[in-house]
Amino acid sequence: MSDYKAQDGWRRKLHEIIYGTHTPQGKFFDIVLLVLILYSVVIVMLESVPRFDDEYHDFLNISEWIVTLLFTIEYILRIICIKKPKQYIFSFFGLVDLLSTIPKYLSFFVVGSQYITAFRALRLLRVFRILKLVRFVGESNNLLRALNSSRAKIAIFVFFVLIISVLLGTIMYLVEGPEHGFNSIPHSVYWTIVTLTTVGYGDISPETGLGQFIATFIMIIGYGIIAVPTGIVTVEYSKQRHQAEETGIVSCHNCLAEGHLGTAKHCYNCGSKL
Repeated sequence: MSDYKAQDGWRRKLHEIIYGTHTPQGKFFDIVLLVLILYSVVIVMLESVPRFDDEYHDFLNISEWIVTLLFTIEYILRIICIKKPKQYIFSFFGLVDLLSTIPKYLSFFVVGSQYITAFRALRLLRVFRILKLVRFVGESNNLLRALNSSRAKIAIFVFFVLIISVLLGTIMYLVEGPEHGFNSIPHSVYWTIVTLTTVGYGDISPETGLGQFIATFIMIIGYGIIAVPTGIVTVEYSKQRHQAEETGIVSCHNCLAEGHLGTAKHCYNCGSKL
């Protein structure tokens, strides 16, 4: 019984370091992991440059093996320190961790440099691990929750913009016509979206007076369209900041749920003791 408790305590401590940043050890772990991620991404990018690879191939190869082994150890530890490993293994970040680690090992079995290069490119997926670290920063946590709360409003707004784009694109097709580059309604809708978003490639442009008037109207609408989603997220972000004092950054060692109340003793998702 005492051995079980000791083992459980060791796993809890490891979970606290790996999945949380509310302790000095957890913060240090995330900083080291961030440095390794960025370093590994730089290595992969330099390996794709023939001049660098020819001159520093051995150094880059050894560095990549060291980083791969460290990430392999980290992946195993993440599985060990939680009660339900499947929660992590089949999660988005769990799959990213796995896919970004195995390409180096696959180089032993895959014959043909062109195929090995394709697998090596998968290691750039490690950059997505940064998102996992960003989640533990207080302000970014608030921003992610604000985006999540705003998703329904933003989805409706985007749908409204698409409807407007189809209507205005159809009008421009009727006004300008194929002789002025508006060859079809989809092509005209493409021009409308490019104009609304203020990208302005210039590959198509209205030539008639009425078409130019409509284009001016679309450009003005474009500035308003940019401001609307920003306002929606800003309002939600303000709400999240007011609620931030009541929430913590503790991650459940059983189901990996986050955002618990500062006074919570049990996970709101699975009921495990925090």
